[in-house]
Amino acid sequence: MNTDDTVRTFLDFYRERGHELITGSTLLPPPSDPVLFTTSGMHPLTPYLQGRPHPQGRRLVNVQRCLRTTDLDEIGDVTHLTVFEMLGSWSLGDYDHPQSLRWGHELLRDGFGIPSEKLYVTVFGGDEQVGPDLESLRTWRELGLPLESTRDENWWSNGTVGPCGPDSEIFFWTGDGPPEGRPTTDSRWVEIWNHVHMRYERGEDGGLVPLRQVNVDTGMGLERLVSVLQGRRSVYETDLFEPWMRTVPPLWDLDEQSTRVVCDHLRSSVVVVGDGVRPSNTGRGYVLRRLVRRLLTVLRRDDPSRTVGDLPVGLVEHTLDHFRQSLGAGIVRDVLLDEERRFGRLLERGRRVLSRPRFQGALTEEDYGYLHDTHGLPREMVAGLMEDR
Repeated sequence: MNTDDTVRTFLDFYRERGHELITGSTLLPPPSDPVLFTTSGMHPLTPYLQGRPHPQGRRLVNVQRCLRTTDLDEIGDVTHLTVFEMLGSWSLGDYDHPQSLRWGHELLRDGFGIPSEKLYVTVFGGDEQVGPDLESLRTWRELGLPLESTRDENWWSNGTVGPCGPDSEIFFWTGDGPPEGRPTTDSRWVEIWNHVHMRYERGEDGGLVPLRQVNVDTGMGLERLVSVLQGRRSVYETDLFEPWMRTVPPLWDLDEQSTRVVCDHLRSSVVVVGDGVRPSNTGRGYVLRRLVRRLLTVLRRDDPSRTVGDLPVGLVEHTLDHFRQSLGAGIVRDVLLDEERRFGRLLERGRRVLSRPRFQGALTEEDYGYLHDTHGLPREMVAGLMEDR
């Protein structure tokens, strides 16, 4: 099942059950939202989860592109991506959480053909504020899936305040041989879907009050699901990344982890530029700048002559087409090349500054702070320049 088939199967399943397809496009939240980027499928729906009527009804489904800066340090492993797509379904005060769990199991088993014996679920076991999620425990037992109770791991929120609630996470066995262990003890169990029983609002004081309506919010990472369905150990081995992994390794001789970082950061930068962001020293522009400079640092580590100008325009076009962005590939390429030139000038300044007697020994935290605040030199760039001396 390729990526397009996977998306179609998910959307058709929920539309057949009365869910309306809503737009899930741009990475940029509304101007009144304080966050830089959309981080989850539910993020744009927060007002409706809090009780405002949605113009398309109480059952919704979509595919939402997301960006999480909190995962940047994880990029290079086999599952994390900076920009990714989230398959989501919602009940806004309509059907209950057990119904969502039953449908979820049905879709995984019958729609995607995943054997039940390769699934494991975790459920909220209760804490000082809220008791155990007994409804989910009973439902999963009825469905015959093995389960494990946890505390913090099965409580979902989109920040320190706002809608939240207990969740059920569904894991898939990726190891060789029959499944063994549990999700909390064996990393071969990989989470593929989260069903949130969103029924509380957390206030500034940390207290919980019931929401005006009891909601269901589910989120499933498309790229991770596709890797499971295609039997791949990495999201980078799926059809979604095939053009990148076919083009980049012959272009630049990099180790496996560096190849993943470069592919992810380049692809993510294309999407961010395609959504109208330009590099700057603050806000969204700084996130884009950081992405480009991180990929250039990795790219040039062994060969300073490497340039994003080597990247075929067709690869940029492929990414823009997948994310349904109308910006021309030439414009995106020009933005990246301009930022590369700025990066080159910053490198030269960094080398001059680091040649001063003050920086000839090991650097302190105060040194790193000074170099960043006074000269605009990011820590990872300084570390790289120090290694090159």
